[in-house]
Amino acid sequence: MEEKKLDINSIIGFVLISGILLWMLYANTPTAEELKEKEKKEQVEKQAKEAKQAKTVTPTTVTTPTDSTQNIAAQAKLGSFGYSATLPSATDTVTEIKNDVLSLKISNKGGYIVDATILGFDQFEKNSKKAVQIIKDNNASLDITLNTTDNRSLHTKDLYFEPKLTTEGKNQVLTLQLKAGPDQFLEYRYVLKPNEYMLDFAIRSQGLEKVVNTSKPLDLEWQLKTFRNEKSISYENRYTELVYEYEDGKDDYLSAAKDSEGEAADVTYVAFKQHLFTSILLTDTKFKNVKFKSDNLVDDEEKDTVFTKNFSAQIPLEFKNGALNYNMNLYYGPAKYEILNKYDKNLDEIMPLGWGIFGWINRYVFIPVFGFISALGISYGIGIILLTIFVKLILSPVTYKSFLSQAKMRVLRPEITELNEKFKDNPMKKQQETMKLYSKAGVNPMAGCLPALLQMPVLYALIYFFPSVFDLRQKSFLWADDLSSYDSIYELPFRIPLYGNHISLFPILASIAIFFYMKMTTGDQAMSTPPQEGMPDMGKIMKVMIYISPIMMLFFFNSYASGMSLYYFISNFIAIGIMYVIKNYIVDENKIHAQIQENKTKEKKESKFQKKMREMMEQAEAQKAAQKKK
Repeated sequence: MEEKKLDINSIIGFVLISGILLWMLYANTPTAEELKEKEKKEQVEKQAKEAKQAKTVTPTTVTTPTDSTQNIAAQAKLGSFGYSATLPSATDTVTEIKNDVLSLKISNKGGYIVDATILGFDQFEKNSKKAVQIIKDNNASLDITLNTTDNRSLHTKDLYFEPKLTTEGKNQVLTLQLKAGPDQFLEYRYVLKPNEYMLDFAIRSQGLEKVVNTSKPLDLEWQLKTFRNEKSISYENRYTELVYEYEDGKDDYLSAAKDSEGEAADVTYVAFKQHLFTSILLTDTKFKNVKFKSDNLVDDEEKDTVFTKNFSAQIPLEFKNGALNYNMNLYYGPAKYEILNKYDKNLDEIMPLGWGIFGWINRYVFIPVFGFISALGISYGIGIILLTIFVKLILSPVTYKSFLSQAKMRVLRPEITELNEKFKDNPMKKQQETMKLYSKAGVNPMAGCLPALLQMPVLYALIYFFPSVFDLRQKSFLWADDLSSYDSIYELPFRIPLYGNHISLFPILASIAIFFYMKMTTGDQAMSTPPQEGMPDMGKIMKVMIYISPIMMLFFFNSYASGMSLYYFISNFIAIGIMYVIKNYIVDENKIHAQIQENKTKEKKESKFQKKMREMMEQAEAQKAAQKKK
């Protein structure tokens, strides 16, 4: 009975405690007004916390124009352009536009290209492949100095542009605006077309008349620190140069060998050429006066292995009616003649094809012929061999004429030696009699020199041609892994001055070939050139050149394009064969001697030139005789 009472008491106690707890919960429940006040307090605390966090964020983070505190700070630093720093676009982000051949990344900060990748081509890199990047890692800039009406000097490369990416048909259009207000801005406009290395680029302004001082031009600086892309940095650097066009079609360049500066008026394009790739800025509105600068960054080939040159162009942008409006183009791509020439803007002048007749031969002979051979689908090494055969066939009549003239002179050598002895005390008479002998025999002593002179433009044009052939880049042939660079077969543990730290095989073969060719022909040339009194003995000089020329070629071509060395090896090898055939099967000196003797018996009419020369010599002889009588 006592146990039951305990149970009932427990139950009663539980009920009482529960009731008290329920009453306390009800009594402490906030009213609607209290809940509203609490929510307001939490909102205020949240805003205070966010404001505290905003103070620790860098100026490049997203803010809004409604943030009056941020506006005041930005305007205090940047004036009217402080508006741009408060927009959501004021971040270090990039926008990419891309087609099948070119990828470009443009940064909000500065509004310029911070990455330009040429698709489908690789840098030279041992054991790995990296795409050719003209621009990366802050090696380039495009900066306009803004002189504001409140006496500030601002640089666009430090300010934030607002990007907008759209399309026009198949074209990608990226517009970036550096804003001083909702309708006041400096604008860059990039238009990338399908399968094009060339893009449209425009700079214009709107509503900045009261913000920027428009009484004088703005200074645009275009700068590029060129990366190494090829196997031989010395060879690449030799052809990395700044080229520009000015005054309606004239073109010029800064020296590639040393630090250089220049200036030109009415400039239509500026090119930062990197041997086999190039960056070009073109304009429809001529730049009035541009200052150029090129700094050579390769002092030591073993240490300076990343960059080749640092280029810059200082360009004035002029206002018209208080606004900028420049329609331009940018090109990032191969320095290839066929591509540059198709734009019909004289961009082919960027290619170092040689001046005068040398450039003409390359443009209208070698480039079309090599293009035709390459289109056959054969390897480029075979293509060079076929080009060499073509050149030798074209020059073979000249070679034949030269050798024939030398043979005639060899036949006449005994008679000329006899005249030299007979009139050794009378140089004028000796010259007269020698000229008569040549005339009677029907021999022109200059005939042996003229063919050699006719070959010089072709040989000189080829020296310009091979460094400019983009198609040879990274094309292999036999042991050469890149016909546009040297064909190293052994890396030396040391560097030989003027030679390098490697051994290239094609230059060795070319040097051997030219040695045997000169050995075969120099004796004939010496025999055909009688020694003249008071003149150096050409025979001895030629014998020395037999050894000097191959050594010079060995040193000169060791770091040059292996395609060029291959050409000279095949050329001299073929020349040896041609000379062997001419000497042994075509030119018969006995027949030549008989023909000369027959010519002597014939009455030969003097040409006007020969008559004039004879009369001049006779007058000189008469004057000399008259002086002796006195």
